[in-house]
Amino acid sequence: MTKLSVNINKIATLRNSRGGNNPDLVKIALDAESFGADGITVHPRPDERHIRYQDVHDLKPLLTTEFNIEGNSREQKFIDLVLDTKPDQVTLVPDATGQLTSDHGWDTLQHKDYLSGIIRTFKKAGIRVSIFVDPDIRMVEGAAAVKTDRIELYTEAYARNFPVNKESAIAPYVKAAEKAKELGLGLNAGHDLDLKNLNYFSQQIPWLDEVSIGHALICDALYLGLENTIQLYKRQLTMRSSL
Repeated sequence: MTKLSVNINKIATLRNSRGGNNPDLVKIALDAESFGADGITVHPRPDERHIRYQDVHDLKPLLTTEFNIEGNSREQKFIDLVLDTKPDQVTLVPDATGQLTSDHGWDTLQHKDYLSGIIRTFKKAGIRVSIFVDPDIRMVEGAAAVKTDRIELYTEAYARNFPVNKESAIAPYVKAAEKAKELGLGLNAGHDLDLKNLNYFSQQIPWLDEVSIGHALICDALYLGLENTIQLYKRQLTMRSSL
């Protein structure tokens, strides 16, 4: 069954907007686990505008589900943080400094040597490695060549095109997912997945290991409540499609 990892960056953004510790990030992470989340995702950035590096240290000893840290592995501070806290998974994202949000996957061919080295570093520490890629078969093949454990398909294009034509929106993702499966890579997905498009995505790629969802899930929780929202997202990953 596909796991749901809840990205709590937006909770940290809300907390940071007023200072103090309201909402309590650690409590919400633990509550999310108790509400059914299969994992917790954080994406610290150098300016700490949402997740702070100390948050990662605070979360690590308390979480009982899978802990996934996303980030730009060209930042030495990020590398040190991951190696120090040893999450279950590190997801490498090719962010530029100061980038608002992740918006593309790795060019696994151009950055082959770099990726091979940093992946080896994290795997040597016993950390599962996933790398962000676009739904391009060449990039998936390149990901296998650098010996990552998993890839995370960047799903913004799918989410954008889903309301127009869901079949054409999903097509490149199915092809990329099939290639990943053929090459023995684990498969994650994330970015702009929500209650409208998640079920169709998961039904078309039933061997998906994990989805990481933050922005849409937290927005839905404002209306539906966090516990109910997490359960609704998990239901999208298990029920038969009605689309």
